[in-house]
Amino acid sequence: MFRCQQSLRFPGLCFLYVGNLFQLNPCSLYCYICSSSFFEHKTICFCMKTIETTTLQNIARIVLGLFMAFAGFGHLAIHREEFQAQVPDWIPFSKDAVVIISGIVELALGLGMIFWSKQKVRIGLALAIFYILIFPGNIAQYVNRTDAFGLDTDQARLIRLFFQPVLVLWALWSTGALRYLRRRKHA
Repeated sequence: MFRCQQSLRFPGLCFLYVGNLFQLNPCSLYCYICSSSFFEHKTICFCMKTIETTTLQNIARIVLGLFMAFAGFGHLAIHREEFQAQVPDWIPFSKDAVVIISGIVELALGLGMIFWSKQKVRIGLALAIFYILIFPGNIAQYVNRTDAFGLDTDQARLIRLFFQPVLVLWALWSTGALRYLRRRKHA
């Protein structure tokens, strides 16, 4: 009987390291190589597609997706100048290009959060990374005292900085990505 010592996780497939060979195994909760449950191994084959979320998490995911889709639309149309005010001066691209590109990304992530539930973990991880990547813009808005979106006081801009980690956790929790990361860490 072989024991799975290590696994590589890819969408829909698990590559299990057995002895000195990687063998392809369909993503399931059963290991055909050693005829036992993946959960009996030190390394768990825990694929992103198997993460179940509660009704509350699904509602939170859809609400965040709607928020992101609306923000993405705002980048491309109605709030373009205000978003340009948030782009730090040290970014080596035109502010308009940054706003358009981030708007497209936000729109895609928002629609993905709403409609692509089979990939919700990946989209949640991508959205959390996106929130981290745009955080310097929020810091620049605070440091440079840039007024945008009604954030016309230092206190309002500072409060917004503390809301960014909430968005990161919201993206991770509502998609099941937080559970995926915890289980992967303990695998």
